[in-house]
Amino acid sequence: MSRLLGEIRQLGYVVDDIESAMDHWSRVMGVGPWYYNPKVPIEDYRYDGKPYEVHNAVALANSGFIQVELIETRNDAPSMYRDFKLAGHRGLQHVAYWTQDYDADLARMEANGFVQKMSGKVGANGRFVYFDREAHPGTVIELSEVVGPKGRLFDLIRTSAVGWDGKDPVRPFPDLATL
Repeated sequence: MSRLLGEIRQLGYVVDDIESAMDHWSRVMGVGPWYYNPKVPIEDYRYDGKPYEVHNAVALANSGFIQVELIETRNDAPSMYRDFKLAGHRGLQHVAYWTQDYDADLARMEANGFVQKMSGKVGANGRFVYFDREAHPGTVIELSEVVGPKGRLFDLIRTSAVGWDGKDPVRPFPDLATL
């Protein structure tokens, strides 16, 4: 457990082909079902403090308490995912901590010397930030707000994985406005 933010709740993998990755994780690893969004609607996206329009495909599934995120970048907008790929890496790019008190946890991280590198928002109460510290691939930290619709989506993903029988391995993201 992190002394700063509690338990790691998500492992984020950067992949070249998200459809193949979902197939591998569901068939070979037995992880699913996957909730897939071919273009995540990210608002207020910033990289090094500057706004950009990003196009990322994302798939989410749980294996027990841990959520696995698959990410495929689909444009050349600056991002930590793009940087990871340009450095020749694939695979685990970040670990995420979830929070219901985003402002306090963000302030705690910044007080401990962490600097924002990439941030944005997915739906209401879905802010996220990635910090610039990276000792080696897979050690980037994301702080992700999980209250409101995004929190309910993550609950749905976790409960769908319990006792999953392998059927319907890929499912669309539900509309966050309806959660």
